[in-house]
Amino acid sequence: MKYFLIAGEASGDIHASQLIRALKAHDEEARFEFLGGDLMADAAGVEPVIHYRDMAFMGFIEVLKHLKSIMGFMKTAKQRIAANRPDALILVDYPSFNLKMAKYAHRRGIPVFYFISPKVWAWKEYRVKSIKKYVDRMYSILPFETAFYARHDYAVTYVGNPTVKEIMEQSLKFSDFETFCQKNMLGKQPIIALVPGSRRKEIRDNLPSMITAAKRHEGYQLAIAAAPNIDESLYREVMQPLGVDVKLVHHQSFELIHHARAALVTSGTATLETAILGTPQVACYRMNGSKRVYNFYSRLIKGKYVTLPNLIADEPIIAELLLHLCTPDSIDEHLTPLLPDGPERQAMLDGYGRMQAILTTQDCTDNTARLIVEALTSK
Repeated sequence: MKYFLIAGEASGDIHASQLIRALKAHDEEARFEFLGGDLMADAAGVEPVIHYRDMAFMGFIEVLKHLKSIMGFMKTAKQRIAANRPDALILVDYPSFNLKMAKYAHRRGIPVFYFISPKVWAWKEYRVKSIKKYVDRMYSILPFETAFYARHDYAVTYVGNPTVKEIMEQSLKFSDFETFCQKNMLGKQPIIALVPGSRRKEIRDNLPSMITAAKRHEGYQLAIAAAPNIDESLYREVMQPLGVDVKLVHHQSFELIHHARAALVTSGTATLETAILGTPQVACYRMNGSKRVYNFYSRLIKGKYVTLPNLIADEPIIAELLLHLCTPDSIDEHLTPLLPDGPERQAMLDGYGRMQAILTTQDCTDNTARLIVEALTSK
């Protein structure tokens, strides 16, 4: 069968590449086209129609500035789908783009499968209407989403979480602390990891506050988990006004976080990765702009929590410093008690354990691939 996949950012490239390999295992005749990245290309054996690095725009202003490009990408995707008519369209998160593509495919009778739900439980809940109308099957990687969608009279399947498997597999290759530091030209001091996200705006907005807070801690060295789609020049541009030169660690984010004493993490999938790796963290999500912008985004956020560890466990395991509340002082206030052994650090580690029990160790990509193939072959 022919599959067309769309993943619009680095995390989606990882998860979609695993799904492609699983689809190959369940469908020996599987052929692929996709919008995505290098990992998907390795798994599929073909190059992307459009690379995700050209699509990773974030925030209303940035999207508006690049609207012409985004519309061009969408036109290209529609043309390829129309020309090759895949047996299934498989979408991976990236809702602003993907829900429009779901509508396009659905109206042409192409089955639409969504792997990794948009975070409609956090904001833009109105998108549930489009999901119900245009998505044939939703495969969730977060256990609380089944109850959320049930309240909207839409059944989804929890298939397990890909991050659990990915970290388990990669952790087998981790080196010891000394070897890791030597390989990355780091010192011998304990590490505070800075994980500022995979989008340009996230990095510009969050990294300065992270560095300012973390460098207050003498006796610790800082290291940045560099995103694979971001050129080093952006990090240098952000660091230059601060007068620092923090080491960049490439293609080893999980291992960096594993070896870190604590991490400052831009809110998103990385907070879950950090929790599974067992490293205490502070979740940061600053957006530079006016107070009006802060108030606008604050009204969009729904529910008690925003970060995945807290949502999964339904308790405040990690601190969530959002928007204008994310300052160097507030970051440091929450970081400081996590560095030594003590009750705050142990409470967070215990919370991680409760969260992992809820996630389970199911192989989500194998589950999803099997369910997609079964759905297509049972028609």
